[in-house]
Amino acid sequence: MNLFVKNMVSMRCKMVVESVLDELGLHYTVVELGNVKIKENLSAEQHALLETTLLKYGLELKDDKKNMLIEEIKNVIIEMVHYSDEPPKINFSNYLSEKLKYNYTYLSNLFSEVKGTTVEHFIIAHKIERVKELLVYDELTLSEIAWKLHYSSVGHLSSQFKKVTGLTPSHFKKSKPKQLIPLDRV
Repeated sequence: MNLFVKNMVSMRCKMVVESVLDELGLHYTVVELGNVKIKENLSAEQHALLETTLLKYGLELKDDKKNMLIEEIKNVIIEMVHYSDEPPKINFSNYLSEKLKYNYTYLSNLFSEVKGTTVEHFIIAHKIERVKELLVYDELTLSEIAWKLHYSSVGHLSSQFKKVTGLTPSHFKKSKPKQLIPLDRV
């Protein structure tokens, strides 16, 4: 049985979900960002208990097909931007279509309709948040960050960063405290 979990955006969230499933005696085969496959079919009582337990951790079971697809889109983007060292070899619209088995125009229109923002703006917001994180770590140069996140140049990254945050990357790096946004709020 497939379950879709909203706000499951980090490795820590995956660990929480695995722990909750273990605690409830449910046997899972896959726990990915936003998606869980369990071996058994849930009774109404088990479903309610799982839903209540996940809510304690800020996680939410999703049943609506459109909302489930939106969560899948968000999770593919989050995984690509924040957790993948290798970017897709094809452009993102094709990558998303292949990954989710839907036409990109449909996915894009649905996302805009439900979230009130475009897929492109969602990707940019996450890329900027990732840039902020990498600047805080101070392990990569701005050129390396630009390359890692597939910006055409450092200038393009800097321009987009300033447009979104109001700061240049170097000014952000010098600022105290650094404002990182939790992934589920980006």
